[in-house]
Amino acid sequence: MQTRFKRFLTLLCAAVSLYSIFPCQAMAVSTSATATVLMDVDSGRVLYARNEDAKMLIASTTKIMTALVALENGDLHQSVEVSAEAAGTEGSSMYLRAGETLTLETLLYGLMLCSGNDAAIAVAQGVCGSTEKFVKLMNRKAKELGMTRTSFANPNGLDDPAHYSTARDMAVLACAAMNNETFARIVSTRSVTVGGRTLTNHNKLLSGVEGCIGLKTGYTKAAGRTLVSCVRRNGQRLVAVTLQDGNDWADHAALYEYGFSAYPAHRAMTIGETVGTAAVSGGLTTAVPLAAAQSFSWPLTAGEKLEVRFELAQDLRAPLAAGTPAGQAVFSLDGQEVGRVDLLCAAAVLPALQPPQSLLHRLHTAAAAE
Repeated sequence: MQTRFKRFLTLLCAAVSLYSIFPCQAMAVSTSATATVLMDVDSGRVLYARNEDAKMLIASTTKIMTALVALENGDLHQSVEVSAEAAGTEGSSMYLRAGETLTLETLLYGLMLCSGNDAAIAVAQGVCGSTEKFVKLMNRKAKELGMTRTSFANPNGLDDPAHYSTARDMAVLACAAMNNETFARIVSTRSVTVGGRTLTNHNKLLSGVEGCIGLKTGYTKAAGRTLVSCVRRNGQRLVAVTLQDGNDWADHAALYEYGFSAYPAHRAMTIGETVGTAAVSGGLTTAVPLAAAQSFSWPLTAGEKLEVRFELAQDLRAPLAAGTPAGQAVFSLDGQEVGRVDLLCAAAVLPALQPPQSLLHRLHTAAAAE
């Protein structure tokens, strides 16, 4: 018995040692969701997925698109009079009263923090004059973002056969929305008093998961529990989407522990960084230093390595001003291109000095005499 116990301890210690050396390989993740996606915001790389392209009901996570479209087409300070239709909308509510007037910003807080279905209708009518016109903008935006398996029928997410999306499409939407500063400010707010109302965010991950900065909960009986969230750690942002998941809070926490451990962001190039040289003709120097016009990061797991090649302009000729486009750095992973960064001349190049015409004439005459 003692020998078996010692053998067990030896194996346990070996496993712990391996995990400390190779934590990425040792980690695994699974969820209770019917469909799941974990995506890196800045690169768009999918780090984990299951049934990611299945068309499903999305409930109130719909309101991510509602808020984004409102921010891009409305004015935060515009006044919106609440219609009887908006005030009477079924489901979750910020308890609007017909005839009262609030700013669009106040309505957006009610939309995203306490998931007001009434706020969704008021926002749509305030921005476009009608819910139908607003829904057209939602579908247009979905098309712009490449959400190819998504259809919106309303701005609040109430069940409708023509209203659906996928975990992948919702992750794409969430990444785009979190790049809107006003949207990110609203969905990261835990509690706020606006328009005479104190609104509390339904997203428990804001206080329960390190680095959580949003996003949106959802539920209907047909859709089940839906959740989209975003977490930032060490400058890297990840988005998680779970559809039809009865254990979504715990699943999102597990997805983030996996994602940040297994796929840390790798900074491959920094804006302004000198990354090489390019040949120049007709100049005082025969080469010019190159600088990156943008930063570039890509999440990498153990054993992966980014490859980079330069595609440089072939006709760089002096004079050249600093900042002149000189080509691109092309990044690949396992032979597949994953990104490009523009390269600029990091310094000016003056033309080569030309001898005076009189000297050229004398040299030509002397050569002819010989």
